[in-house]
Amino acid sequence: MFFFFKNFNKDSLYIVDEFGVKNYKNRHLALVSILALYGLIALLAWLLLYFEGSAPNANIHNYADAFWTLQMSASTIGFGDFYPVTLEGRLIVSVLFYFGIGIVGFIGALIANSVLGFADTNVKNRELRKQNKEILEHNKILEKKLDKLIERLERV
Repeated sequence: MFFFFKNFNKDSLYIVDEFGVKNYKNRHLALVSILALYGLIALLAWLLLYFEGSAPNANIHNYADAFWTLQMSASTIGFGDFYPVTLEGRLIVSVLFYFGIGIVGFIGALIANSVLGFADTNVKNRELRKQNKEILEHNKILEKKLDKLIERLERV
């Protein structure tokens, strides 16, 4: 484990463009998202099991059932084989449902962008920044010319 962190190069996570903007690599964003999602599921599964474990009519009896329930909730599949019966359990599943939808949707968008390349907004933003820089430089030149023209007119 120490070897991994010793040789870890933080600069490999992103590329800095000519405007100094960090563009993070999709594979790293996806990995961090998956780790965050499953870390959240792992933590909330303990809490779900705590509330559901002793409830009458509960069908979530162990950590694996709680983990499975939350995983199915996050992925929106929700087979229905395990489901919460307590208010607290339902709140936990609801919270994870919304966070899971966001994270799974984000990962799906990363994959779609990598595979299909719909629109690379980073490229568009760089092009716009370059155009804005050129326009500002041109405006400065025009402003100097106008200042000289106004100065000549005031002399006349």
